[in-house]
Amino acid sequence: MTLAQVIPMAINLSMGLMVLALGLHATWSDATSLVRNPGLLIRSFVSMNVLMTIVAVIMALVFNLHPAVKLALVALALSPVPPILPGKQTKAGGTTSYTASLLASMAVLSIVIVPLGMALISQAFDLGVSVPSGKIASIVFIGIIVPLGIGLLIRQFAPILAAKIDRPLSLFATVLLIVAFIPVLIKIWPQLMAMVGNGTLVALVVFALIGVAVGHWLGGPVSDDRTVLALATSARHPGVAMAIAAAAFPEERAVIAVVLWHLIVSAIVCIPYVKRRTNLHKASQAEAP
Repeated sequence: MTLAQVIPMAINLSMGLMVLALGLHATWSDATSLVRNPGLLIRSFVSMNVLMTIVAVIMALVFNLHPAVKLALVALALSPVPPILPGKQTKAGGTTSYTASLLASMAVLSIVIVPLGMALISQAFDLGVSVPSGKIASIVFIGIIVPLGIGLLIRQFAPILAAKIDRPLSLFATVLLIVAFIPVLIKIWPQLMAMVGNGTLVALVVFALIGVAVGHWLGGPVSDDRTVLALATSARHPGVAMAIAAAAFPEERAVIAVVLWHLIVSAIVCIPYVKRRTNLHKASQAEAP
């Protein structure tokens, strides 16, 4: 097995472990809570996949970007919640119930949303791009549904074990992701640097900022739900986005570069928001009787 094969496996493994760690402190009721709250489910879908897709299309038309970058923006808007996000959401005050259910619900919906959305956009702009639903289903099933289900089962039948391995597993997954990404960064460093100053980073900053604002607005009356949806709307699953873009530009490293920049930019842009929401959540808990 070559290094080129090991690195993607390590990245996928780390993301799967992050999802498993979320499942270790969630319940089946948590993971399906959005099904019992259709209003919040619809607002989540509109925030993440409808409004942000419109924003991505407008940005693709306005900004003078490489075609692969434009498609990557649309791909990000159609993609579900990234596995690296739930930990940040819960730390900022989001409930495990909404966080886990949003991850699961948007993952399942993406199997239909991504191919359908790309087909409509491809037809409207004559792109000639089609994304096989089987590819998206594979990413979602292996990377999200299976590890989340394993975590939920461990929590249900071995709660003491779940509590013991939750934090070490999450830490290991984070370290593994960082280590696995280093060779990728080295390999595509020229493509990453080429995007500095050509409008790509500006577009990604705007995308992230609008995502936070839209998600916060549509999060509803519950403050912690706003936090979860704001972060989920601004950051998306890199594997799904890359799969979409690779269908149109299989040899284009700019696709990988823009998705990595998205992860970096969205994390930086959200720092002030996460800090403020965390402080507000702690203050509300302190005031609670």
